[in-house]
Amino acid sequence: MIEKVNLAQKFELFSDHWRPKIVGEVNDFFVKLAKIEGEFVWHHHEDEDELFLVVKGRLQIRLRDADVWLDEGEFVIIPRGVEHLPVASDEVHLLLFERATTRNTGNVTGDRTVEKLDRI
Repeated sequence: MIEKVNLAQKFELFSDHWRPKIVGEVNDFFVKLAKIEGEFVWHHHEDEDELFLVVKGRLQIRLRDADVWLDEGEFVIIPRGVEHLPVASDEVHLLLFERATTRNTGNVTGDRTVEKLDRI
């Protein structure tokens, strides 16, 4: 069955930060939504690129040699192997497009690592 997804409605279903939710699948990729606030952890993904699309708010992605700022409606693709640190001074709503095998903290394991993602 083909179903449309309303992002605003999906974002209303959760309030926790840094815990991505699966809202769709495209081949071997997940479409994920996340609410974030504060600073994440420095990490990289050895084998996967990562797409960050800002739905609401303003996101800073720190890189070792520069910063990328994203406003609503903008996205960036972080190539595999590039160390990065997402930072949101206020709450940001994100759409992420990643391989199903992508762990949110990449090469780092810690308090923010999510082993099992919820579907909403």
